[in-house]
Amino acid sequence: MTDLATAVAAGDLDALVRLVDGLCSAREWPRVVELIDRCRHALEQRGLQLWPAAEYAEYRLALDAPAEFAGSVVTEEAGRFALGPLWEVAASTHPWEPLAPHLAPGPARAMAAHERVLRGEDLSDDDTIDRNILELPLRLLDWEPSYVLATFRSDEADFDAPPIPEMTEVNLPEAGEDVSDDESVEALVDIGAVWSQQSNGSAAAASVGGTAEQAIAALGHDRCALAGATAADAFARIAWAGASGGAYGRRRGGPIGRFIAWWLGAALADLAWPVDSEDLEQAVRDLRWVLWEPPGFTGGWTACIAVESSGSGLSWALEAVDSHREEDVLADAEGPSGS
Repeated sequence: MTDLATAVAAGDLDALVRLVDGLCSAREWPRVVELIDRCRHALEQRGLQLWPAAEYAEYRLALDAPAEFAGSVVTEEAGRFALGPLWEVAASTHPWEPLAPHLAPGPARAMAAHERVLRGEDLSDDDTIDRNILELPLRLLDWEPSYVLATFRSDEADFDAPPIPEMTEVNLPEAGEDVSDDESVEALVDIGAVWSQQSNGSAAAASVGGTAEQAIAALGHDRCALAGATAADAFARIAWAGASGGAYGRRRGGPIGRFIAWWLGAALADLAWPVDSEDLEQAVRDLRWVLWEPPGFTGGWTACIAVESSGSGLSWALEAVDSHREEDVLADAEGPSGS
């Protein structure tokens, strides 16, 4: 049996990661906890930079360990450099009933509950969940989409985007007249905030008097590809983007994506928050939703939507995109040998 004190003292990060893998395969969860504690102590007492091994071990506990161990690592700050927030990781593989008793009170616990809601659980009757964290229903409503869910594994994760409908290239009309609607524009830009602030992307929005096509034109385009969408389709795309970290940013998590979609719907419909779900359903169904892509878009992350309100005569458009940096794409194409 490997002596954990000796392994930590050696300070070999690669060896420690392999050790974590071995302990998890053997389901030696108390020893994983001990290894985390020793790595943290080595950093605090001797300055050994072993926090990557500790964070990886915490991620593996959240993902693979029984609920008592998984819940113990779920906090707001845990998983800063993991593939996703640890409350999302833990809730992706643990049903609410066994996980809940091991989650400390606080925002992370509520977020884990909302992740279980995205995965189909109805937690409406659970009075132990703080309703003030997201102010969203603790069940999925009939009009909502099947939100795209993250899949976490030991060394990678899948954050698949919702399918994009077949689009048609169109010439756009002249841009509509700019209308001041700061709340709606802010809610739109927030969809791609991580892409623009932490990654390689950008996010811009416009609010105009006119059609959805005129709102897209107000972003500087005279041509684009677009397709009509249902409110559910649009919410799925918005929630996926709002949850995503894009190429380089920190993932916010599925419940945050759902919140961003609801917040946007309320802002566009001028509904007070917290919003009544029936009022929101009717409002978003009355809007015209469009998914579109800018000219020359060749891949990466995209959340380009336009929304038209026939009742108010207003329309809004968001252009949010992200991609890997060119030097990273070239490095991947060349491979490790540089050939």
